[in-house]
Amino acid sequence: MITLGRTVGIGVQDFEKLIVDNLFYIDKTSLIKEWWESEDSVTLIARPRRFGKTLNFSMLNRFFSLEYSGKGDVFEGLSIWEEEKYRELQGTYPVINLSFANVKEQNFADTKKRIYQLLTNLYNKFHFLRDSELLTEVDKQYFDRISFDMESTDATLSLYQLSDYLHRYYGKKVIILLDEYDTPMQEAYVNGFWDELVAFIRSLFNATFKTNPYLERAIMTGITRVSKESIFSDLNNLKVVTTTSDEYATSFGFTEEEVFAALDECDLLDKKECVKEWYNGFIFGTHTDIYNPWSILNFLDTGNITTYWANTSSNSLVGKLLREGNGTIKKKFEELMQGKHLYVPIDEQIVYNQLDDNDEAIWSLLLASGYLKVLSHDELDSIAYEEDAYYELAITNREVRVMFKGMIQSWFHRTGAEYNAFIKAMLTQDTDAMNAYMSQISLELFSSFDTGKRASQKAQPERFYHGFVLGLIVSMQRDYIITSNKESGFGRYDVMITPKNLKANPAVIIEFKVLNPRRETSLEETVAKALAQIEEKQYSTDLLAKGIPENRIYKYGFAFEGKQVLIEKSDD
Repeated sequence: MITLGRTVGIGVQDFEKLIVDNLFYIDKTSLIKEWWESEDSVTLIARPRRFGKTLNFSMLNRFFSLEYSGKGDVFEGLSIWEEEKYRELQGTYPVINLSFANVKEQNFADTKKRIYQLLTNLYNKFHFLRDSELLTEVDKQYFDRISFDMESTDATLSLYQLSDYLHRYYGKKVIILLDEYDTPMQEAYVNGFWDELVAFIRSLFNATFKTNPYLERAIMTGITRVSKESIFSDLNNLKVVTTTSDEYATSFGFTEEEVFAALDECDLLDKKECVKEWYNGFIFGTHTDIYNPWSILNFLDTGNITTYWANTSSNSLVGKLLREGNGTIKKKFEELMQGKHLYVPIDEQIVYNQLDDNDEAIWSLLLASGYLKVLSHDELDSIAYEEDAYYELAITNREVRVMFKGMIQSWFHRTGAEYNAFIKAMLTQDTDAMNAYMSQISLELFSSFDTGKRASQKAQPERFYHGFVLGLIVSMQRDYIITSNKESGFGRYDVMITPKNLKANPAVIIEFKVLNPRRETSLEETVAKALAQIEEKQYSTDLLAKGIPENRIYKYGFAFEGKQVLIEKSDD
């Protein structure tokens, strides 16, 4: 624990508590001025987790809300209090403050119920409006219908109606603050109820932000910029600020100057180079040397260098996309882990329901999540040619690299020697050992979503196994050429492993198939069809043309149903 400087309050997201208790705080009140003077009607700011979004929302609520009228003393000594016009602005607007940060349910019914609870709590907070003479009997009947079991049509209009009631009561339009708006969207994608949630959220947002005459300003935060077509359709008053934008660049995250000053205050300045290596590297717009606050606060609290921020983020979606990615994706990721840079097209709009069909989408998600940083991009050229912008990307910092290393080891090296034994078994045609390994890994690592039991309409369990096996064999690249989904003979094989030394090592062809209950009754039938396809399509044509004899071409069929896997080899 540090002994100098202000006390570091880990996890404190209440602005007033930080100030009143004199806890460690870096002044970010300039956000108030920048946002207000932008005059944007609806602002969406996308930032990684643990970058102070919730604390900034607490600050905005504490500054603008009429609830704190005449109580601006907590801002004394901070930058926003230096200008008279902002001292006069404090505490002058009705504010609706809402967060979706904890909406992490695993099905649509529970997600709606959780959102209904949040909306009901909001109405309870403003229950004094219910008894106001400004509300008609019809208004009061609607007010009473807002409950945990309300109709969907009432829920989607609730923020609109509450804006109306507050406007009547105070005679001023409202400010709406919505924190972590995209948390339920990610859960919906991962758990397979995307389309249902999108329809509900689109109706809620359309009424709240587009057709709301009682709205003064609104600001939303999240990790990703969900595509406009998904939930912001027809919302032409939306200002989007992503990690590549210059707006609000220093309002979320700590600058290097702020970090070094904090180290000095806590008598840790001798650790600044180590802190910079581990926690620096975030780039917002043209502002470099941004640090994530969570890691810095934890370091100030403990004085220990380790992974803090990376371990707090939800890695399930990133892990799923990396595991399922094709060989090219895995090779690019391996290069990133080696410290190399990646040059790829990026569309900052995350289209969740297209992630399964767009291999390059993983880079957009990694960028939005803070795991990658932009070194350069050619956006103007891409606009001229009506293409996605190409970005030069790199892993953000050492903390992220260490996190990824641990993640990969947990996927592919949990069984240690057995991992290497799988490759050895494949090259010696030991299908018993191959089946034992894959069955063990399936039970230990694969979720039901990965293997198709809880998949959304876009989920492809065959693609998951395909991507996982490619990840297993990527270490063979020193001695083998690994290709996927290429033409050979009369079709496209799934995986081909060609030895660089054609005389010393065997070649391998792998075909994957999911059991189709309308056509097959067992995994044995499915795997037989996979092996038959290898022969019928003559996938070995290219290998034979290279001079590899038939008996040195090992052919495997992978059949699976959920977590059950069966691997067989051709006897030819």
